[in-house]
Amino acid sequence: MIKVCLALMMMAAPATAQPVSVDNLRHLPDADVYFLGEVHDNPAHHENQADAIRTLAPTALVFEMLTPDQAEKIPLGTRPDKDDLRAVIDWDSTGWPDFAMYYPLFTAAPDAAIFGAGLPRAAARAAMGQPLPQVFDGDAARFGLDRPLPPAQQTAREALQASAHCDALPAELLPAMVSIQRLRDALLANAALDAIEQHGSPVVVITGTGHARTDWGAPAMLAMAEPDLRILSVGQFEQPQNDPAHDVVVVTQPHPRPDPCDAFR
Repeated sequence: MIKVCLALMMMAAPATAQPVSVDNLRHLPDADVYFLGEVHDNPAHHENQADAIRTLAPTALVFEMLTPDQAEKIPLGTRPDKDDLRAVIDWDSTGWPDFAMYYPLFTAAPDAAIFGAGLPRAAARAAMGQPLPQVFDGDAARFGLDRPLPPAQQTAREALQASAHCDALPAELLPAMVSIQRLRDALLANAALDAIEQHGSPVVVITGTGHARTDWGAPAMLAMAEPDLRILSVGQFEQPQNDPAHDVVVVTQPHPRPDPCDAFR
């Protein structure tokens, strides 16, 4: 899962508006919901997120990396220490990178409520090829899941999925992969709405940079569901981008890693 996400996060994206480039995330404009994107295994991206969280003092944190069940296991009040929290949420079984990079995000807002928006791999497999309104536990129409994507967007997203998987997937599987991405985006948007409704703003969403796209990612779905919310999207990249679809862009040094396409060779 992580190797695929890494390949996708490092790709360029078309724009909906000219983004603002910054060196860090300590002085973001006011918003109700902040989507803080990342390349999952890049420590600098998590340091930037922690800086933003400390400044914003959110009422709630939404994690792509946690399921709702995992989030509910996190005690209210004082955060457990790193090893205890890792054990409580069984992080080591999830396939996400080293928990040491994520733990500072929890402690940067020690009083914030924690929400999980993750789709377990088994659930994603079960949802493959199924109509989205049947597998989304909520109001699918509110997030546009009840209707097909515009043809040009569908084609573009299938091309992104093909490249993200190193052109190793059968072409007939690509539409289902796009549907699962839409489902993940809707889960993030829905969790952000729940957090706002229960705790007020601001809410911070921690997710991959691809899910933080303003043109078709979770921010777009949230804006569709609740147009009055002020939403700000941050994309973090490892190389300069041509008009990425985010409000704010940070470009860091690449984190050394094996070629993610090695897994498909």
